[in-house]
Amino acid sequence: MAQKPSADIRLNQIGFYPKGDKMAVVLGENGSAFVLKNLSGKVVFKGNLGHVRTSQHSGKISRLADFSTFQKPGKYVLEIPSLGQSSGFEIKEQIHKEIAKAALRGFYYQRASTDLPGKFAGKWARPAGHPDDKVRVHASAASDQRPENFIISSPKGWYDAGDYNKYIVNSGITMGTLLSLYEDFPGYFETFHTNIPESNNSVPDLLDEVIWNLRWMFTMQDPADGGVYHKLTNPRFDGMIMPDACDKPRYVVQKSTTATLDFVAVMAQAGRVFKNFELELPALADSCAVAAVKAWEWAEKNPRIHYSQEEMNKKFDPDAVTGAYGDRNEGDERIWASAELYALTHKEDYLNNISFETEKQFLLPSWNQVKALGYYTILRFNESLKTEAKLVAGIKQQVMTYADELLKDLDKQPYQTVMGKSVKDYAWGSSAVAANQGILLIQAFRQTNDKKYIRAALGNLDYLLGRNATGYSFLTGFGSRQVMHPHHRPSIADGVSEPVPGLLSGGPNPGQQDKCTTYTSKFADESFTDDACSFASNEIAINWNAPMVYLSAAMEALMVNEVKK
Repeated sequence: MAQKPSADIRLNQIGFYPKGDKMAVVLGENGSAFVLKNLSGKVVFKGNLGHVRTSQHSGKISRLADFSTFQKPGKYVLEIPSLGQSSGFEIKEQIHKEIAKAALRGFYYQRASTDLPGKFAGKWARPAGHPDDKVRVHASAASDQRPENFIISSPKGWYDAGDYNKYIVNSGITMGTLLSLYEDFPGYFETFHTNIPESNNSVPDLLDEVIWNLRWMFTMQDPADGGVYHKLTNPRFDGMIMPDACDKPRYVVQKSTTATLDFVAVMAQAGRVFKNFELELPALADSCAVAAVKAWEWAEKNPRIHYSQEEMNKKFDPDAVTGAYGDRNEGDERIWASAELYALTHKEDYLNNISFETEKQFLLPSWNQVKALGYYTILRFNESLKTEAKLVAGIKQQVMTYADELLKDLDKQPYQTVMGKSVKDYAWGSSAVAANQGILLIQAFRQTNDKKYIRAALGNLDYLLGRNATGYSFLTGFGSRQVMHPHHRPSIADGVSEPVPGLLSGGPNPGQQDKCTTYTSKFADESFTDDACSFASNEIAINWNAPMVYLSAAMEALMVNEVKK
């Protein structure tokens, strides 16, 4: 066990469920057999490596070591006699529970406008930053009631990524993913505690964390007309300093249709979820519903107000050069918003004149493509809503066709994962692509009860935790080869050697837009560098963490049911 692990053996560095698939990938052509050894060095399992596979990205050779039939809980290493040993791993129930908790706690570490005391944050404790109680209305957002430089209070919320700004568009998909996780597995979160300040109340910790950002989102709606500001931001990014050292003025900028429709969807979904917590959170659900309807009415009157940062900066001062989240197509946001309002109110009027685009190709959720979230909602509440059969059938067909396409030729893939079949998977934030593929596969399972979809989803979780072409576990704080230098201001500036835990690194991105000089490969699946300069491959972001929370927690919930069987 003391041997240095071989870099050519790639596996989930945390471990495996007793009844789940257990696979490692061995690079190269050395050896033909493998063994499992326990802590005392005793061989407990023998197997042969699978057929040779060739990476479509790098041309490298790999073979699969499959020990799924071995189910005894314990700590082990996998050994190739001619190559060496893997890092140690564990086989046990609830193997990913701490992963799911940490990924959700990652949002606690991203909280704005509050201190993080050591009782909850450990060595990553920090003073409060960005109180956001004196935020200026930017000239682009000025109105009669709120003229330029009018002061509003807009505290709380999560820092969006490695920077300290807050963006409605990216909050949209993030909140939608977390609320969907609760709606899909509500029972699981009754006992899911993450040691946050609210953990002792009677609301699940997942929803307590959601509420922190929800309270901020309320403040981004103009009470006069219902429109929603696109973002709350500095004119320029803060330096690599801690939140409490930041003192630049903050602004809310132009209202946009995409931000407003994202707001509609989140508020409608939250109104549905928090209706079950009327005693604990009086009137919150009603406030969400009212805000959603008012924002929808603004979007109906202003159907195509797109946020163009370049155009805004030509007309108004000061210039804003932080994350734009510009989106020239609001159609997918309208699909999502209408689905959520329909599910909240049961009023079919919200579906009128909305094309759900079921004749087009299915697209995984991303910050600028959210119609799949609307699809998931329609399927989730199909029976209670009595939705038009043709629409439901079209949506289900979209989901199942995409899921089956992911599974096609899985046994030929170099890492036995649906992630990475296409070079397009390695976009900016490829880790979130892997996690969202996993969520899609879980939705396919929920439609069919066919476990092949769950097995493939678990394979993508294995990918994120080490069974990939980089050899890294992409979740900070976990794995034998961890990400240590994410592009994340607190992790860089806090003086703590380890990064803030529970944050999902962006993952391989062959675009290498940051021009970092420490990349060691241009191959799509290897295009990653654990360097703080790499905002293209090693930044963190709330919209990447959310699907990581969903995938890991959903696997735990599903495997609990599997154990009970």
